[in-house]
Amino acid sequence: MSNELRVNLLGKTLPQLQELCAAEGFPRFTAKQLCDWLYKKRAESIDAMTNLSLAQRARLNEIAYIGREAPVRCQVSRDGTKKYLFHVLAGHFIEAVYIPEEDRATLCVSCQVGCKMGCHFCVTGQQGFHGNLSAGDILNQLFSIPEYEELTNVVFMGMGEPMDNLDAILAATKAMTADWGLGWSPKRITVSTVGIVPGLKRFLDESQCHLAVSLHNAVPQERLQMMPVQKAFPLNEVLALLRHYDWSGQRRLSFEYTMFRGLNDDQQHAQKLVDALKGLDCRVNLIRFHESPEAPYKTSMPTAIKAFQDYLNRHGVICTLRASRGQDIDAACGLLAGRGEA
Repeated sequence: MSNELRVNLLGKTLPQLQELCAAEGFPRFTAKQLCDWLYKKRAESIDAMTNLSLAQRARLNEIAYIGREAPVRCQVSRDGTKKYLFHVLAGHFIEAVYIPEEDRATLCVSCQVGCKMGCHFCVTGQQGFHGNLSAGDILNQLFSIPEYEELTNVVFMGMGEPMDNLDAILAATKAMTADWGLGWSPKRITVSTVGIVPGLKRFLDESQCHLAVSLHNAVPQERLQMMPVQKAFPLNEVLALLRHYDWSGQRRLSFEYTMFRGLNDDQQHAQKLVDALKGLDCRVNLIRFHESPEAPYKTSMPTAIKAFQDYLNRHGVICTLRASRGQDIDAACGLLAGRGEA
C-alpha cells in the first residue's frame, strides 16, 4: 500500500495514537509503546518495535508507516552552518538550517512548502505556496540530521508561516515537549509569525513556547508596503493581543526587525518602534537584510544599525544584533527557497 493511503505515525500525539490503537483493538498501553519507539528511541521502521507482537507489527505495516526520510542534500557554509534539503509532497523540497555555536546548536525548521504571506523582501515568499507540512514532516527535519543529539534549540523560522499551519505546529511542539515525547522544555523552542491574529491567539493559549513576531517596520503604511499581512492583521491588533498575556515568566516575546537601508533604519523609525512596544516585556532582534536578486532592497550601513540598536537600548528596549550565518549557501534569514532536483 502506498504511503498516501497509510497513516504517518511520526508526529502523532499520545491521544491520537490511543485512538488508532483502540480502533485496531490493540491494548491501550500499545500507544505508549509506540511513543517510546517514535520519540525516545527514534525508530526508523515498525519492524524495529520489538516489544510489539508480530501480529501488531504486521497490522501496523498495513495501515501506517514511520515518516523518516534522510535529507537529499547538505550544503556546508564556511562558518560551519549546514543547510539540509528534504523532499516533501509531490516533487517539492524544503530546507532546514543547522547553526552550531560555541554553547548551543540550533535547528531552523520549515513548516510549509513556500509561503502565502508574500513579504516583499523574503525569497521564500516569492516562491508562492505549495502546501503545508505535516507534524511528521516537521519532526523529520530534527530526527534525520546527523546532529540531532547536539541540538539545544529549535526555531520555526524557516520556510512558511507557522500560524498558517498551526495544527501541525502544535502537534510537533507537543511531541517535542511532552513526557511521552522528547521531554524538552518549551524554552528550547521559538515559533515565529508575521502576526496572523486568530492563529496567534490560539498558539498563545495552547503553547508555552517562545514567540518571535516579524515586525520590520512600526510605521503602518510603510509596513504594508513590505508585508501584505499588515492589511488583514494590522500591527496594532497584534500588539493589543500580546498585551493580554504575561511575558514576565519563562515564555519570551521577541520581535524580529530586518534593517533596510534608507527605509526603516533611522532614528525616527527607532522612536516609532520604542513607542509601539512601550509597556511590553520583550526584546528586539535586529537582522541585517540579506540581499538577493528577488528583492529590491539594500542592507543598512553598519553605522545605522549600531545607532538604531543604541537608541533602543537607551530607551529601555533590550536590543541585540543577530549574527548572520550561512549567507554564502543561501541559508540566512529570508533566503530559503527549497530548490532541489526534480
